[in-house]
Amino acid sequence: MTRRRDIERIRNIGIIAHVDAGKTTLTERILFHTGRIHSIGEVHDGTTRTDSHPVSKKRGITIVAAAVTCDWEDHRIHLIDTPGHVDFTIEVERSLRVLDGAVVVLDGVAGVEPQTETVWRQAERHRVPRLVFVNKLDRTGADFDRCVRELEGRLGARAVPIVVPWFEGEELVGVIDLVGQRTLRWEGEGPSTPVIDKLSDNLSARERVLEVCADEDPSILEAVLAGRDVPAATLWSALRRATVRGRVIPVLAGSAYKHRGVEPLLDAVVALLPSPVDRGEVAGRAPSAKAPFAALAFKVVFDEHGQLSFVRVYSGAIEKGDTVLAARGQRKLRVGRLVQLVADERIEVDRLEAGELGAIIGMPLAGGETICAPDAPVVLEAITAPDAVMRVAIEPKTSADRDKLGVALGRMVAADPSLRLETDHDTGQSLLAGMGQLHLDIAVERLALEHRVNVTTGKPLVAYRTTLNRTARVEYRHIKQSGGPGQWAHVVLEVGPAERGAGLVFEDRIRGGALSREYIKGVESGVRTAMADGLLGGHPVVDVRVVLVDGQMHANDSSELAFHHAGLFGFREAAAQAEPVKLEPVMSLEVTCPEPHVGTVVGDVARRRGQVTELDARGEDRIVRAEVPLAETFGYANALGAMTHGRGRFTLE
Repeated sequence: MTRRRDIERIRNIGIIAHVDAGKTTLTERILFHTGRIHSIGEVHDGTTRTDSHPVSKKRGITIVAAAVTCDWEDHRIHLIDTPGHVDFTIEVERSLRVLDGAVVVLDGVAGVEPQTETVWRQAERHRVPRLVFVNKLDRTGADFDRCVRELEGRLGARAVPIVVPWFEGEELVGVIDLVGQRTLRWEGEGPSTPVIDKLSDNLSARERVLEVCADEDPSILEAVLAGRDVPAATLWSALRRATVRGRVIPVLAGSAYKHRGVEPLLDAVVALLPSPVDRGEVAGRAPSAKAPFAALAFKVVFDEHGQLSFVRVYSGAIEKGDTVLAARGQRKLRVGRLVQLVADERIEVDRLEAGELGAIIGMPLAGGETICAPDAPVVLEAITAPDAVMRVAIEPKTSADRDKLGVALGRMVAADPSLRLETDHDTGQSLLAGMGQLHLDIAVERLALEHRVNVTTGKPLVAYRTTLNRTARVEYRHIKQSGGPGQWAHVVLEVGPAERGAGLVFEDRIRGGALSREYIKGVESGVRTAMADGLLGGHPVVDVRVVLVDGQMHANDSSELAFHHAGLFGFREAAAQAEPVKLEPVMSLEVTCPEPHVGTVVGDVARRRGQVTELDARGEDRIVRAEVPLAETFGYANALGAMTHGRGRFTLE
């Protein structure tokens, strides 16, 4: 682990998937087969390296992304195992922000699931090249071909199987490498060295590989047309170009739990996924240790030793004792200890170079902060957290808890930007807002476990929003005289709907200097305050366009504060005339149940104000896909169990 690899031999990858697809089990097998660990933990025993958090062990799910480092075939692999539950989507988002490639894990029985689609879209947005590993093919009902079809049909991927399953009867005994024309067979269920043989038959499935490679390399097309054999190295090179450029998605088969297909997957990771050099410049900085230093602190965590900041170095190098600039905060900081991580194990290093992932201990950084050389400042794109959809009121149980609550919540919100701390203006209660009920339940659990702060919580509340249906125009005068300098402001506002996701679109049409710059800023700040205060029960206003059409100012009594009030009250008056409507979060629901219960499930969806979007079959089970208001999903697990006699399962995103 101490020997540094050339940047071309570094792979920064993430493992992403729907919950329970086998990400953490696969990560554990990767660590074992690369020699990083010598005993294998299991998720059901709470002994895996990347699920070391006590809450993860208790619940059997990944709740925080964990970074590990290992070596394979003289390549250094920095790997992040991410959560699969939709409530922890920020962990996937900030991981993909700094990774160069990803392995998408599919459950061979379930295929493409709702959260698979979510993480796929996130990877598309960050333009991260991907491989797909179809896992759990040893289970009854697994279907590799169906998974490939779903990749193409539901995700729009150009899927190319390069490693396919090898069955003897119903038993998965190995895999077939279509590129290298070889078979790999494992004996027993535990770890073993695969028996490798040359493939005697030219499988029809290999024609798809040759077709894709021929599109990338004319020499391959010539060889295929002439009936000549194409060397495996030539095919790997063509596949690599297509994968790095996002034109194809190679698909591999296996069963991580039974150690089938892990070695071919590692071979594909180093052969096909990009190095930092392949990803090119970032903010004008070349991915080289000789370039000026620039890195992104993509995640912070707090433990008994203080703050740990995860960083991705994009250019240059950082050493212990260096002075760096926190670009957004404009602060110079001194680097203390540097480490590379294998889950909760920390390996001290003296230096991190371009392309590497590591962590800095003790440096007071915010998540999403850029650190760089002081003489070559740069600001990298920040990480955007999604809006909260649910909140609960929290109250400390004792006075001792009250004293510690503020610091504890501050640390939790810093570590998890998708958590928000709000105040109910009517009751003065503290509200913890997050991505869902599981997210908030675990946040409360972590308050007690990690910070020793016990709180009571109220009933979960849905985070509604308000927007406008039409455009309204108002003329508002704010005049307040009480002796001495008064407040005087006159504005004409046009308020109406904007595109979904736009937030506030503020347009200034003031001409001829009718209002000064500072007064225009005052109007905008007033509008923002009014939007935050909300309409229709105090729900914040989103996605509106506000046009400042005209205005007047007074020589003596106008001020930025006066125009702030004019903007605030003028917006409220205009919004009231613009047909305000309440928006509520709508969830994608997927229910899997036996056929006799489909009618009951569909009827229950209708009673919950939901709309069925698709009915599908998966083996003997039936799939009901629907869109349901979040407020109607509370307690759905118990309701579905009662409807299907415990045989139904569901996912929400």
